[in-house]
Amino acid sequence: QVQLVESGGGLVQVGGSLTLSCAASGGTFSRLAMGWFRQAPGRERELVVAISWTGENTKYTDRVRGRFTASRDNTKKMLYLQMDNLKPEDTAVYYCAAVADPFGPAVVVTSAATYDYWGQGTQVTVSS
Repeated sequence: QVQLVESGGGLVQVGGSLTLSCAASGGTFSRLAMGWFRQAPGRERELVVAISWTGENTKYTDRVRGRFTASRDNTKKMLYLQMDNLKPEDTAVYYCAAVADPFGPAVVVTSAATYDYWGQGTQVTVSS
């Protein structure tokens, strides 16, 4: 069983930056495919970025590519999301997710339905 706890959300002005963190416990972190998702009020949960075991492979949604950077530290069992040049449309609850990936270190998992473990979420609000 894997537990995930997000932190780092908050209120920021347009153009500002935030760094989200996700602490994992249980499981073998280095064998987990990870992802950041977000859900805004009245909208479906969407993928922000998926990241492979080693962090070498990532896939970003077009809405954040070039502004957000995901990384992971397998020794610390941590996942990060650096968010720069934030926009009002980035306002959402952000979730980290994990799945034990049997497909190997290079695979990114983009479907929310595939993930087995979810954090409780952290609110990000971007004010204009």
